[in-house]
Amino acid sequence: MVPYESLIHVLAFLSGFLIVVLTLFSALSTFVLPRAARSQLNRIVFGTLRRVINIILRFAKTYKRRDAIMAYYAPIGLMLLVPTWYALILLGYSAMYWALGVGDAFTVFHLSGSSLFTLGFDSSPKFWTSFLVFSEAMLGLILVALLIAYLPTMYSAFSRREQAVNMLGVRAGTPPSALEMLQRFNRIHGLDKLADYWKNWEAWFADIEESHTTLPALTFFRSPRSDDSWITAAGIVLDAASLTLSAIDIPSEASAALCIRAGFLALRRIANYYDIPNPQDPHYPEDPVSISREEFETVLEQLSHAGLPVKTDHEKAWHDFSGWRVNYDRVLVSLCALVMAPHAVWSSDRVQEIYTPSLFLKK
Repeated sequence: MVPYESLIHVLAFLSGFLIVVLTLFSALSTFVLPRAARSQLNRIVFGTLRRVINIILRFAKTYKRRDAIMAYYAPIGLMLLVPTWYALILLGYSAMYWALGVGDAFTVFHLSGSSLFTLGFDSSPKFWTSFLVFSEAMLGLILVALLIAYLPTMYSAFSRREQAVNMLGVRAGTPPSALEMLQRFNRIHGLDKLADYWKNWEAWFADIEESHTTLPALTFFRSPRSDDSWITAAGIVLDAASLTLSAIDIPSEASAALCIRAGFLALRRIANYYDIPNPQDPHYPEDPVSISREEFETVLEQLSHAGLPVKTDHEKAWHDFSGWRVNYDRVLVSLCALVMAPHAVWSSDRVQEIYTPSLFLKK
């Protein structure tokens, strides 16, 4: 029979070791792993912070004020991850030191803190304890190095994303819309130049799909201007491509269809990362869209008035547009709610209620 006291020490050591391993898994999935990997610890940190932010937002009377508050959400969340990891590693090693008989709770906390932060004011002459001390010091340095290397990668991806968003703002107006984008494109470049534009945005969608799932905090990094947002920009391009394919009487471009497909696949995969419910294979009319026929007809009238060649068969145009829109309709509106996007027609203006962060806490 194993003595009761020995069993307690073994359990304490294993518990501490498990805490350290799970914490390292969270850090690796955030900083190193080049694919989407969800860490429950990260979701708890960001979800708890979002609840606090939502309480603060109740006191903000204007959108610009709410936007200014939300701008700090992702940076604070990232900064909270590091002290959270440090606290858990300190706790885990303290449990292991205690199991090895280093001393009481204060003594093992003292030794663990000295080792983790490489302060060097405490040590141990025992071999296995010294081994743990060195490993803890190494982990502390590695976490700092990973954070330093991680931030340039994050801001490089952010810069690529925002360059396209800013350029779209020139063409789509303020607040941006697919209608304004097509009208300006027709006046400035001519509709025959749209093919190259769709190819650029197809590459942009592929980029955000990769970056916003492997670096998920990017989803909540807000644009430098409060009127801009990556998700409303995505909606504008997708709607413009859908209108072009369904309602504009010009030769059909495969690049527009490929752009839409790249777009809705990217948005779905980002939404799936956050466990946001969205249909994976929707079909119209079985799955409705949030755009009404009256809104669609109004846009066709404005396009025709601006001199764009609009197809005469509006019934078929509506059916084709809805068939494209249904692929990204629900996921677009859901992501607008998730990031509290600024007002934009046919995207964030469809949001019915403030998003609650319970999705972060799902397992």
